[in-house]
Amino acid sequence: MSVKRISQFFNPRSVAVIGASNQTNRAGFVVMRNLLQGGFNGPIMPVTPKYKAVHGVLAYPDIASLPQVPDLAILCTNKHISIALIKALGEKGCKHAILIASGFKEAQKQALQQAAKEHGVNLLGPNCLGLLIPSIGLNASFSHTIASPGKLAFISQSAAVCSTILDWAQNKGIGFSYFVSMGDCCDIDFHELIDFLGRDPKTQAILLYIDNIANARSFISAARAAAVNKPVIAIKTGKTNLGAAAAQLHTGGYTSADAVYDAMFQRAGMLRVNDLRELFAATQTLALHPKLLKKEHLTVLTNGGGPGVMSVDTLIQSSGRLATLSEDTIQQLNKVMPQDDMIANPVDIFGDSDPSRYQKTLEILLKAPEVDNLLILHSPSALAPSEEYAKIIVDTVNALPKMQRPYVLTNFMGEDAAYAARKVCNLGGIPTYRTPEGAVGAFMHLVQYRRNQKHLTQTPESLPQSYSVDNRSAKKMIKQHLLDEQSYLSTYQTRPILQHYGIDIIQTEVALTPSEAKEQAQELGFPIALKLISPSIESKSDVGGVVLNLNDGDEVEQTAFAMLLRIKQTYPDAIIEGFSLQKMAPRAGAQELRIAIKSDPCFGPVILLGESGTGLSYAQAAVALPPLNMNLAKYLIAAAQDKGFIKDKHLPDKIDKYTLCALLTRVSQLIVDQPDIASLELNPVLAIDGQFLVLDAMMTLKKYQIKGTKRLCIRPYPKELEQIITLKDGSTALLRPIKPEDEAAHREFDLSLSKEDRYKRFFGELPDFSHEQLAKMTQIDYDREMAFIVSKETSQGWQTLGVSRVLMDPDNHEAEFAIVIRSDLKGLGLGRVLMQSAIDHCKNQQVSIISGITLPENTGMIALAKKLGFIVKRDFEEGTVTMALDLTT
Repeated sequence: MSVKRISQFFNPRSVAVIGASNQTNRAGFVVMRNLLQGGFNGPIMPVTPKYKAVHGVLAYPDIASLPQVPDLAILCTNKHISIALIKALGEKGCKHAILIASGFKEAQKQALQQAAKEHGVNLLGPNCLGLLIPSIGLNASFSHTIASPGKLAFISQSAAVCSTILDWAQNKGIGFSYFVSMGDCCDIDFHELIDFLGRDPKTQAILLYIDNIANARSFISAARAAAVNKPVIAIKTGKTNLGAAAAQLHTGGYTSADAVYDAMFQRAGMLRVNDLRELFAATQTLALHPKLLKKEHLTVLTNGGGPGVMSVDTLIQSSGRLATLSEDTIQQLNKVMPQDDMIANPVDIFGDSDPSRYQKTLEILLKAPEVDNLLILHSPSALAPSEEYAKIIVDTVNALPKMQRPYVLTNFMGEDAAYAARKVCNLGGIPTYRTPEGAVGAFMHLVQYRRNQKHLTQTPESLPQSYSVDNRSAKKMIKQHLLDEQSYLSTYQTRPILQHYGIDIIQTEVALTPSEAKEQAQELGFPIALKLISPSIESKSDVGGVVLNLNDGDEVEQTAFAMLLRIKQTYPDAIIEGFSLQKMAPRAGAQELRIAIKSDPCFGPVILLGESGTGLSYAQAAVALPPLNMNLAKYLIAAAQDKGFIKDKHLPDKIDKYTLCALLTRVSQLIVDQPDIASLELNPVLAIDGQFLVLDAMMTLKKYQIKGTKRLCIRPYPKELEQIITLKDGSTALLRPIKPEDEAAHREFDLSLSKEDRYKRFFGELPDFSHEQLAKMTQIDYDREMAFIVSKETSQGWQTLGVSRVLMDPDNHEAEFAIVIRSDLKGLGLGRVLMQSAIDHCKNQQVSIISGITLPENTGMIALAKKLGFIVKRDFEEGTVTMALDLTT
């Protein structure tokens, strides 16, 4: 399914209802009624052998009898004839269908998918409510109510949730651009819909209800692209193990740990909410008022002390921040308040405040420079109706230009007294909520969304130069272990692999027998740690398989004998490979961490960080998706500390976060480079004196069968595309894909361009790029776009000489290219190198056409394009030159 074909799906000019019915309890009855009442202008054609007409519309006995090929067919029939109907639709030429029926088993879903593919039918469903497009009057669903036109798109795997959302939206007067019930996602899946909606000008925000995700990599790629331009808000079910199992039964597919979904939503720049109540609240703030907060601090204005305290408690418990009022603002407020020595945030103007005091206070706070976000709380007052206060708020706020006022949200407490006031605020474009906690929760949605968006634009630090990687030697070792049929590697086998990635691991010796253990201990020196080597036992500590602080050889030998005896009694079938011995590391003042890699069935390898213990589960760790850079590693550490998975202990030396970031980045690189590593556990990792030493490691290997990097749900930096090139002056340079770390060099490169070159590149005079713009240029999704740079190492560091950029459409049919070369380095052949790199990449991605636009003055670019086979045309009306190359010939 492509975006182009999705757009055709969402713009039908005729509809057929297969299984239309005159019986009120049938889906075919409800779908026909909804289509006719929705105001759809095109032909509506019921298909049924039972009736001459349905709802008064002439019916046709079968699909072949239809007088024209329908753009969209809705199947309201028994599930057992679905495949036959899909075949008939394909033979008729109908390309798009909605399947309402439910109860398909996994094998039946696969058969449906195959049938749809064979007969060229794009399928929505099964087990879905249908599709509503209010702007064209299309209600192709069996919903109990209608959807009004609006700017929100809603996509859900649950038909029941669709009905609930429609009810809520009708009550709140909220409309939709598209309302899509996906059901079991046999064919059309989330990523295609998100790609379409992310580019749709009628859609202001995208709301998702997710049971599970089948294609994680495509989902993340589409969501990241959409979230840059508009809010993407998701509610994900299955937070508990039983809930996840229920979600799997509902829509099939794999189940992934909830913590992994959390990491995915954050990495994609989306906002996750926990339940429908939060979804409604997030919609009112983020989706209907999509203003990205400039700062996170909140100021509270209240006419009651209790609600103010409740709001502050909720804010702080949610990791929010309270603003500090300036002395100037406090002095201005003192002139308004009866008790002028009690001003603070929250600003309490007391229950006897009349509308005049409310307005004066509000005017001061709206103009205060330290007030970036303002929450107004109001309890019912005997002095004036709540509605009167709401009108003052709306008029006072809207009197200021949008760019000059803080973000404002309100809470009117009560029911009957507050209903009219909340309505006034809604009509005035100001978000309003029923409780102080609900209002703060909605504000924190904006804060979390801002934080997730910042993840997409923050420039990471570079790795320390002291680290080196030898991935080839590590790969050779792993290959040999697999040839020797060793799938479980203990500490002494894992150590040399980790050392090739600059990961420090304590010296480890291995002994096959207790007497050998005694000899090894005497050579290492005491005290000694003795550990059992057994692939059969996951946590050795739990069964006495780890003994520390052994002080002489006899004690080591006796302990080893006792360990063997105990294990054989407890686990008679366990495979015992021997013992590992390590000299005890100094632990005084040290903190012990645990880093693990697990393979998720949907998301591939994931990284876990927590404290050392007997078992690191998803519930005991912060989770991140590789690949990590220094910045993403920093967020992983912060998440582990915020959630209490790494406790702030009173130790002489705090954890060196920079060095820990470097360690996590190295672990991530190991997993990216070595697809045959199925799992890895470093436990404990000793943090002391600014260093990290792995005391115990366990690795499992499994030959990765599928070539490429699809096992990772985010495509890593494509190092294989790096190459050394020779320029016309005989010097060498590095041609490679761009990295997030290139932002500073890219800024310097942009500043090096002459006004003439910038004009040719950007078709006009532009100011210098901001950090956000440069971040978008350097932090790219390698699955969707590519930027090649030629760089050279100088005494000041790496210098960017030129850039070529290609952006593929979601259908991977056409790519747009752009090239710019440093103004003082022309004539070195950079243009040809960069252009050829763009062409080669598009060919490898199986893109059909590569095209670009330039100005007639850019004669060098035009001449190069002609040499490389581009068809060059001049558009005299636009004053531009188009260049296109067919890559299929």
